[in-house]
Amino acid sequence: MKPLSPEAFQRIQDWLYSSAGILLSAQKQSLVVSRLWRRLEALGLADFDAYLAYVFGPQGAGERAEMLDRLTTNETYFFREPGHFALLKNRILPSLHGRTPRVWCAAASTGEEPYSLAMLLSDQLGTSWQLAASDICGRALEKARSGLYRMERLNLMPEDYLKRFCRRGTGSYEGMLLIDPTLRGRVRFVQHNLLDRWPEADDFDVIFLRNVLIYFDQPTRQRVLDHLCSVLRPGGWLIIGHCESLAGLSLPLQQQAPSVYRRVSEPNSERMSA
Repeated sequence: MKPLSPEAFQRIQDWLYSSAGILLSAQKQSLVVSRLWRRLEALGLADFDAYLAYVFGPQGAGERAEMLDRLTTNETYFFREPGHFALLKNRILPSLHGRTPRVWCAAASTGEEPYSLAMLLSDQLGTSWQLAASDICGRALEKARSGLYRMERLNLMPEDYLKRFCRRGTGSYEGMLLIDPTLRGRVRFVQHNLLDRWPEADDFDVIFLRNVLIYFDQPTRQRVLDHLCSVLRPGGWLIIGHCESLAGLSLPLQQQAPSVYRRVSEPNSERMSA
C-alpha cells in the first residue's frame, strides 16, 4: 500500500473538522492509517487517494459515516473522574429539591459513562429520573445499546452497583458483563453531532460533556457550548473534563469548581468570559 500522502491527509483533516469540528493534528497520520487501512482492503482499493475518491464520490455517503466512526475517539470506562459522580450525588441532586432530574450525557461513546450515571440515579432516586445519551459515532452507540462489556477497568465501580445493575457472563460470555435490561431500557441513546442544536425541546438540569472540548478549536467550543446552554435550564449544571477549560468563551455560566459550572438564572444578566 502506498503511504498516506500529505494531500490525502489534509483532505481528511479538512473533512473531519467541517463534519465534526475535530482538529486532527499532523502527528495523527499514523492513527489515520491504522484505523482506515482495513477499509481499503475491504473495498479492494490500492491507496488512500483511491479511497478518498470513493468516499467523496456519489456513492460514498455510507463510507463517509464509516470513516467518521473509525476516526472519532471513544476512550472511556465506568465511573471515570469519580469526583463528578460524588458531586452529582451529594450536591446536585439535593439542590433539585425532589424534582425529577433531566440529565444529558452529551458524549456517550460506548456507554460506560451514561450507564454509570444511570446506576447512580437509580440508586438515589429509584425511577424518578430521565437520561439522554448522545454521540456522533453510530458504531459506538450500537455498542452502548447492547450494554455488553468486558470485565475490565471496573475498579471504580461500587461493588454493590456491580451486583445490583450488572449480570456476569457465563459460558461463551465468561469475562463479560451485561447491564441489567431494566436499567438499560431507561437510557435514551441518540446519534447527535454537537455542531448541531439538540433536536428536541428539552430543558436539562445537568449536562455532562467531558473530555470532548479538547478536540475542538475555540470557535467550535463556543458554537458547541452555545448549543448546550440553550437547553440547560437556568440554575442547571454543566460538567466538563478536569483537563478542559472554558477560558476565553462568552457563556451564561458561573464556575462552581474546577470543571463544574452553573447557568445563571437570567441568561442575559451575566456571561462568563476570560
